[in-house]
Amino acid sequence: MSTETILVLGGSFAGISSAHFALKHIIPVLPKKDGITYNVTVVNPSKDFYWRIAGPRVAASKELMPYNKLFYPIEPAFAYAKGKFNFVQGKATHVDSAGQTVSVETASGEQKNIPYAALVIATGFSTPSPLFTQTTDRAALEATYEAFHSQLKHAKTVVIGGAGPVAVELAGELAEAVNGKPGFMASAPKNPKVKVTVISAEKKMLPILRESISKQAEKFLKRVGAEVVYNTKVVSATKASDAEDAKMTVQLSDGKTIEADIYIDATGTRPNTNFLPKEWLDNRNRVSCNAKTLRVEAAGPRVYVVGDCGSYTRGGVMDQYDAIPVAMTNLRTDLIAHLSGQTPGPDRHYEANLKEQQLVPIGTSKGVGAANGMALPSVMVWGIKGRDYMIGMLVEGHMNGKTYEKEGKWKPQPVVAAAQMGTSRG
Repeated sequence: MSTETILVLGGSFAGISSAHFALKHIIPVLPKKDGITYNVTVVNPSKDFYWRIAGPRVAASKELMPYNKLFYPIEPAFAYAKGKFNFVQGKATHVDSAGQTVSVETASGEQKNIPYAALVIATGFSTPSPLFTQTTDRAALEATYEAFHSQLKHAKTVVIGGAGPVAVELAGELAEAVNGKPGFMASAPKNPKVKVTVISAEKKMLPILRESISKQAEKFLKRVGAEVVYNTKVVSATKASDAEDAKMTVQLSDGKTIEADIYIDATGTRPNTNFLPKEWLDNRNRVSCNAKTLRVEAAGPRVYVVGDCGSYTRGGVMDQYDAIPVAMTNLRTDLIAHLSGQTPGPDRHYEANLKEQQLVPIGTSKGVGAANGMALPSVMVWGIKGRDYMIGMLVEGHMNGKTYEKEGKWKPQPVVAAAQMGTSRG
């Protein structure tokens, strides 16, 4: 008896969704052969899925966002696929494309080599601040939040480097949590307890959104006691000593310095790809792929990438709803051809949605954003995301796979010859 494995690296948004899609729409249609079984295996450093979207609110207050709303066990979400699903708690350390195996260091320190018939890279990204990255398990990240909350109780100044959505959301959540909501007609708190400063390298915040929306975000931040410094970069942030309450000296690109009780680096993300061969990566260390089929052509046959570690995307969970069905449909096409010896069928193509689209809550009652190129009123941003950071809207469908009960309609694209692609599809 042998097993053919669809191996998914990563157990966050992209990885869990890919696994559900494979179990619902790929495993059932693979060729029936005596002595061969099929399974989907997910590898992830934590046994719990982390709802990263809500990170800014839980960083501000675990009363506003309890830990039990952030973490969801992965294995129970796949109970419906008993015998066809495996979970390995660990992290990938090496990929052998010639032998089609992945080396994994498990949580217990064991070294495992997992063979694959098809490989999905969905390892996502890490953030400079530990507040928004789950590198090991739930307990470790909860400990990080506890330490931060303890520090926040005594802080008078907080500096946030970066002006993307996480930085803006964090500034709004922190400032409102410590300074409270202003009066109905007030433009700012009368006596703010903590000064929160956002350092933007550009002339505006929120790069994806138009300037008028960025200006509205600044007004909402001022209402809760946060200010923005533009056209300035953080050069360095140095702690005066190893003492827990030691102050930070934040050096800015204009030559000025800010003394802060807390400095949070929210300047961007780093793809989790350091275990992959360099020739698989682009100049940003993202997995280089065919932007239409999401195949990783440098990796040989039946390797695909989905999520924020891929070169095809500008990032964000919403983009994955378009990308995952594409990558997984093409995986199915290629895998069936490989197992049956037949010519691969037509491709499914990914089309990036580049319309202005982003929702940014600012505190517990305000927000800015746009959807499909249209600016949204604050109350709508609050209703969609700011109310609970989409936990009620997305978690259930995402975790149990209901989002991918159907694979969706798609228009087959002409098959590109392997010689033209530069790699074999079979």
